[in-house]
Amino acid sequence: MKYVYILESEDSEHFYVGITDDVPARLAKHNAGEVAHTSKYRPWRLKTYVAFSDEKQAFAFEKYLKSGSGRAFAKKRL
Repeated sequence: MKYVYILESEDSEHFYVGITDDVPARLAKHNAGEVAHTSKYRPWRLKTYVAFSDEKQAFAFEKYLKSGSGRAFAKKRL
């Protein structure tokens, strides 16, 4: 399974979209500062995640969520 996840910083001003095989382990890495892009906005909490059995669909959904319309969709619906 692949999981597309959305993290929200504790200040609720920053969001991060990613993809992983293990959501709890990935969240721990973000909060430990091991991910350069997210380290300055710690701590993070998991806002939502979606499971995919098809890896190709997971990567396509992650790419969509990182687009302008995908960010608007996530903000309104997820």
